[in-house]
Amino acid sequence: MANRRLLGIGIGGSVVTAICCFTPALAILLGALGLAAWLAWLDYVLVPLLLVFLGLTGYALLAKARPADACAAVPAADAEPKR
Repeated sequence: MANRRLLGIGIGGSVVTAICCFTPALAILLGALGLAAWLAWLDYVLVPLLLVFLGLTGYALLAKARPADACAAVPAADAEPKR
């Protein structure tokens, strides 16, 4: 369940950050709110944020694809118990 939530956060953050990076959506929004001066430093924040979310998505996909070793270990029925 944690991997599924992590994957959702990674994909959602990547999509939102990509929309703000590659379209003028954020420029229009900030201009309408009177905060157009914030656009000067926006690239310094959005590009690293996009990379972080893409890395988070990749990590969640790898964790989801990898089998859980702790749950897979089932002792054989004929194995002797440890003393």
